[in-house]
Amino acid sequence: QLQASGGGLVQAGGSLRLSCAVSGRAFSTLIIAWFRQGPAKEREFVAAIKRAGGSTFYADSVKGRFTISRDNAKNTVYLQMNSLKPEDTALYYCAADPGIITSTVRQVHQYDYWGQGTQVTVSS
Repeated sequence: QLQASGGGLVQAGGSLRLSCAVSGRAFSTLIIAWFRQGPAKEREFVAAIKRAGGSTFYADSVKGRFTISRDNAKNTVYLQMNSLKPEDTALYYCAADPGIITSTVRQVHQYDYWGQGTQVTVSS
């Protein structure tokens, strides 16, 4: 199971940190990603972090503003979001899978395990 938390309402330019707590699987074997879905939009990739070594991947729209990290001792992945913009408003989901290769890490349909989502709203 994946449990996402940390969403909220923030003004443009502000920051939030999302958390994704993972249970029920070997956390260290998983690639974990964040996706988001805005109003009337398709779910899109935000960021991902691989298992050992922690290689990270970002969507161009968040690069330089968002940082994904993982704490293997706590079985938790974080998404630090800085310089938030109104267009970052969305329901944010964490997703996990043990078998994704680098070339497919941004593809929604590759992930088998999903959390329930946490709402992020950025006001202008």
